Amino acid sequence: MTHGQFRVAKDIADDPLPFGSLRWLSHPASTGTKQLTIIEATLNAGEGHAFHQHPDQEELVYVLDGLVEQWIGEERRILVAGDSAFMPAGTVHASFTAGDRPSRLLAIFGPCIGDGYTTVELAGEAPWKDMRTRQAA
Repeated sequence: MTHGQFRVAKDIADDPLPFGSLRWLSHPASTGTKQLTIIEATLNAGEGHAFHQHPDQEELVYVLDGLVEQWIGEERRILVAGDSAFMPAGTVHASFTAGDRPSRLLAIFGPCIGDGYTTVELAGEAPWKDMRTRQAA
């Protein structure tokens, strides 16, 4: 019989990234999960995770704090705490902090792949590399 487990906030380390940090709430290495990867992400002010996709995973982004400039394909919205965005597998998307302070969000992926999720970075490719500047014009 498999038992669950408690994950205590003070015991979950920050995993620093160039645009902020991740806290792995559940992924194969932390909980042994096979179906859900759940990450609390902090996006530094002026930073974000540029255009990318997860070819074989769905993702839901839920804003915990701050303002998030969320893209799904070529559509852009500003999300606030309590808002969310769902991306089917293979959907290009991006998340950036829209305010002058960090934002926090919960990212939920299913199913688990590899260490939790796989990403194909598209920020350097057309049309994604110029998407934000085209929208601002």
